[in-house]
Amino acid sequence: MSRISRLDRSHATPQIAALYDKAFAQRGNVPNMFRVMAHRPEIFATMQAHFGAVLNTGTVSTKLKELSLCYQHGVK
Repeated sequence: MSRISRLDRSHATPQIAALYDKAFAQRGNVPNMFRVMAHRPEIFATMQAHFGAVLNTGTVSTKLKELSLCYQHGVK
């Protein structure tokens, strides 16, 4: 059981719902980390922008960046 609840879309404000929709459109899901951060909309919005800047710019492909993150976190 998580210590911080994940905010379900049905309980989200319109601002958070729009960010959920954006994440879903880009990834096909809303990661649990995003759903936890949604409790703080001002942080969630900047976090999502930061992730977009890191993953979608530069010379390394997005897929390789995500793969390296999985490796670093022990995801098999």
